[in-house]
Amino acid sequence: MLIGDLGGTHARFARSHDHGAGFDDPVTLECDAFDSPESAVEGGLAALGMAAPDTICLAVAGPVRDGRAGFLNRDWIIDAERISSRLGGCRVQLVHDFEAVAWALPALGPRHLVAVGPAGPTLSGNSDFTVAVLGPGTGLGVSGLLRRGATVVALRSEGGHLGFAPETEEQAAVLAALRRRFERVSDERLLSGPGLVNIHAALQQVHSARELERDAAGIFELARNDPGSLAATAERLFFTVLGQVAGNLALTLGAQDGVFIGGGIVPRYRERLVSSDFRAGFENKGRHRELMKKIPTWLITHPHPGLLGAARLAHTADAQ
Repeated sequence: MLIGDLGGTHARFARSHDHGAGFDDPVTLECDAFDSPESAVEGGLAALGMAAPDTICLAVAGPVRDGRAGFLNRDWIIDAERISSRLGGCRVQLVHDFEAVAWALPALGPRHLVAVGPAGPTLSGNSDFTVAVLGPGTGLGVSGLLRRGATVVALRSEGGHLGFAPETEEQAAVLAALRRRFERVSDERLLSGPGLVNIHAALQQVHSARELERDAAGIFELARNDPGSLAATAERLFFTVLGQVAGNLALTLGAQDGVFIGGGIVPRYRERLVSSDFRAGFENKGRHRELMKKIPTWLITHPHPGLLGAARLAHTADAQ
């Protein structure tokens, strides 16, 4: 099997094992190097030295419907039938990228999880559970996973595009600044790589101040080196809003067994997350504050949870 995780920036591929749901060392390619998702898949096969496989399972950064998906942060449309035809009729399965991450959650043990706030039991055994997962990257991915007996269901969600709801005067001022730029301000407009840049730019308008424009990595670097900078304020707001949105997701899905944080950004800054106001934002739910205090939150540190979930899903489907 070929498994893949195609995001807005990177395309990751690996050969999945014949037995179990693992995979060999993955390759990471730049999406900009390819003019279509089909050519990216062929590039992945070439990089892995694979002939046309029998089965392909791809996690993709866009809503999947009837075997097709449009990427929200890249001008690509991926079609399972077109890939199958191009590669000799192999079986091709598409899954939303954070639905794939959700499928990976039961396979994550303490080695690939960092507790943020109160620790709780990880997902193991055969107990019923309801959990949520979200993660900022090129966009904001959202999903959930629930088990009832022998049935496990992952949610195919576009929850990152819910409207941003400010909870402080500072956040309301940032929202007002962003509304002058965007027709609609979703959570993703703040909680993503471009979102952190948006926050930084909005704060400059709010405070009538100027700092050199930077990408997300540059903002995190300046925040570390200069705690009095607007970049440090942007970082603080980013993690607080991440907590607020994670808490909203927990309430929406009834995810009392935990919320997982993934994506391409936050795992690089785990110490900053742990020391941030993430949990304060997460728990600040008024009459439900005591409930929120009991819900564990984890940072996913596995390097390729999307590939892990795609492998698990592909082998589950193959066994049915």
